[in-house]
Amino acid sequence: MNSVSHILAGASLELRGSGALWWPEARLLCVSDLHLGKAERMARRGGGLLPPYECAETLERLDSEITALSPEILVCLGDSFDDLAAAGSLDPAHVQWLARMMAGRRWIWITGNHDPGPISMGGEFLGTYRTGPLTFRHIAEADASPGEVSGHYHPKARLGGLRRPCFLADSRRLILPAFGTYTGGLDATAAALAALLEPTALAVMTGPTRAVLPLAAC
Repeated sequence: MNSVSHILAGASLELRGSGALWWPEARLLCVSDLHLGKAERMARRGGGLLPPYECAETLERLDSEITALSPEILVCLGDSFDDLAAAGSLDPAHVQWLARMMAGRRWIWITGNHDPGPISMGGEFLGTYRTGPLTFRHIAEADASPGEVSGHYHPKARLGGLRRPCFLADSRRLILPAFGTYTGGLDATAAALAALLEPTALAVMTGPTRAVLPLAAC
């Protein structure tokens, strides 16, 4: 199985190679920073032109995780859309794809800095979601209680000369990698992340092979 087990605040979690977080006991799947519509947003604002395939690729990978795990709850951990206009400009086929994935389960959109308001897409829109020992929010808080799960930073670490998206984990918190196809990343050793994490924090790489490194070695 392409996942790494991690205990956070007593919750047994699986950090999956896809970049998704799976909490089997709660039947909860969590992904962060989908940034759907990024290609459209960049073109609209006069940025570089990207092939307009990122939505389909991101949704396909998310659909694969849902098919494999059949979650009862799905938490999108903020910045699910690249901005509010991008959310309103999604291809109708992608909107229908989302609706199919949402059907029959609780779907929670955590608001992020790119999508700071409700979107007419179904589901629930929350600033923070707390369940059991875990708290889900978009941006980590320095004084958060143990059990915080967040995203926002798109962490990446270097392994074998290549930078790969990674989870960052310590005894108090977990920071997820970006799940979206067109997303950059912040070096896992950046000062903003070092200020949040314990010296013993680990970087858990995404991808087809499991790799767990001490953050200090990245």
